[in-house]
Amino acid sequence: MSARLPVWYIPHGGGPCFFMDPPPGAPNAWKGMEGYLRGIPAAVGEKPRAILVVSAHWRETRPTVTGALAPSLIYDYRGFPPHTYQLKYPAPGDPALAAEIVRRLGAAGIDAGVDDSRGLDHGVFIPLLLLYPEADIPVIELSLIDSLDPAAHIAVGRALAPLRDEGVLIIASGMSFHNLQNFFGADPRALGVAEKFDAWLTGAATADPTARAAALEGWEQANGARFSHPYEDHLIPLMVAAGAAGEDRGVRDYADHVFGLPISGYRFG
Repeated sequence: MSARLPVWYIPHGGGPCFFMDPPPGAPNAWKGMEGYLRGIPAAVGEKPRAILVVSAHWRETRPTVTGALAPSLIYDYRGFPPHTYQLKYPAPGDPALAAEIVRRLGAAGIDAGVDDSRGLDHGVFIPLLLLYPEADIPVIELSLIDSLDPAAHIAVGRALAPLRDEGVLIIASGMSFHNLQNFFGADPRALGVAEKFDAWLTGAATADPTARAAALEGWEQANGARFSHPYEDHLIPLMVAAGAAGEDRGVRDYADHVFGLPISGYRFG
């Protein structure tokens, strides 16, 4: 690669939402998000040599990466049409890169490991089916840490930032709003509270790197934080992206309302 690659925090939608009929009464519910994800490769430019995805759907006691040469898929969603369990994404793995990631984390004082048997969950293969449908780029998935400690995940991202100069595209996959009970209007307060948190999150993600880290480490204090993320697994991937961003400022490159609630995506670099 001739240039440092950007880092993304993306929304990955609801299950296999992009590959099924739209919900009744909301024919365009996922169209904006789909278009955003499909447009990322043009913003990347050159084809990455590998993709590292940190997914909201994998947690371990320490950062763990997939090490399989040909990772399987984990259909970790329920109640969707049968054809969505037949989706394929036969991208190769990269055991050598997986080992290098563990080495780099260890050099930063972060205990890490490799799981040679785990496949790619839907937080990885669903968005990648839109970004790089040819499935010809090696893919490695990185787990969250069970503690979901923001500072620990920012540190993981910082340790892996040099990979951006080596042709590795780092993608953090989650959702900026993830209160599933309120996606369909169960609470009339939802929109106002979610909008306040979305505005705060955008301010934090686009702040200078020092202020960004401090804000994200204290995310629970933000207005609407726990309403927007009763459980923060879909937010914490952003911390890895922010750490990997280094001195690069963030921009919100996706802003939409899905089922009436705000969802944002961020690019760094």
